[in-house]
Amino acid sequence: MRLITGTTGFIGGRLGRELDRRGAACAALGRHPVPDRASRTASLDDPAALRTACQGARTVFHCAGHAHAFAALSHSDADQHWRVNFEGTRNLVEAAGQAGVQGFVFLSSVKAMAEPGELCADEDFPGAPETAYGQAKRAAEEAVLEAGRQYGMHTVNLRLAMVYGSGGRGNLERMGRLVRRGLFPPLPETGNRRSLVHVDDVVAAMLRVAEDERARGRTYIVAGPEAPSGRQLYDALREVLGLPPCRWSVPAAVLRGAARCGDGLEVLCRRRVPLDSEAVARLLGSAWYSPARITRELGWEATISLKTGLREMFGC
Repeated sequence: MRLITGTTGFIGGRLGRELDRRGAACAALGRHPVPDRASRTASLDDPAALRTACQGARTVFHCAGHAHAFAALSHSDADQHWRVNFEGTRNLVEAAGQAGVQGFVFLSSVKAMAEPGELCADEDFPGAPETAYGQAKRAAEEAVLEAGRQYGMHTVNLRLAMVYGSGGRGNLERMGRLVRRGLFPPLPETGNRRSLVHVDDVVAAMLRVAEDERARGRTYIVAGPEAPSGRQLYDALREVLGLPPCRWSVPAAVLRGAARCGDGLEVLCRRRVPLDSEAVARLLGSAWYSPARITRELGWEATISLKTGLREMFGC
């Protein structure tokens, strides 16, 4: 039996439906029962309840987490990343090991690595993560691998690039909705590269690493082969949404100037605004990652092209 945290979320829900399609027994693990699915209840801060919930499970897929990857604006934001993404993961993987679970797959993030700038980074890229989110994910990865060694458990970390698809609520989905409404500025071409991966390819990677002994104790980047620039992504969204090509762009200097105004508002209001320097850096800068290790070692490759994935995301 497979146990899944985060089944009410984007990736965990897709995984649960795929396991159902395959006829594999699975159950949800969360603070509350999940309607129409076998469920076990436990909080990530309750080790005893987690041990009970993990009894009889063959594999745990840990998809739940505090997913806000922007820089924390307050100590409380950073504390929540640490409590949920590190302490909660550590509690769960240790409970799984103590309950005799055979395998544990943890959904981490490429943000658990140092920012690569304009380079294409692999799992060995040097340096430490900069954000509270990335630091908590990196500490959680280490706890997962340590529990694998301690309990003889098949543990795997998956560092996900930006995940998109129907039902997602991430940056790409928000960008697409604004493009559709004509409210997103036409981006300039800066030659940046941004890795992404469709949710169905993520699910395929999760199931692959859970069953392949070669993945034991490994950490893998999961990303598609395409790494479009912000402008290429903008143009692809317009094409998929049936909008005519846009022949002009907002200069990068204008976007950065508007972002500085957003930064000032955040200082005054202590809350995130849609356009700040971090958001513009994501649009105009690179976040480029190589999935070569998981391809080389396990034969996994993303199969869903960018435009196919965008059409699925928007039902086009």
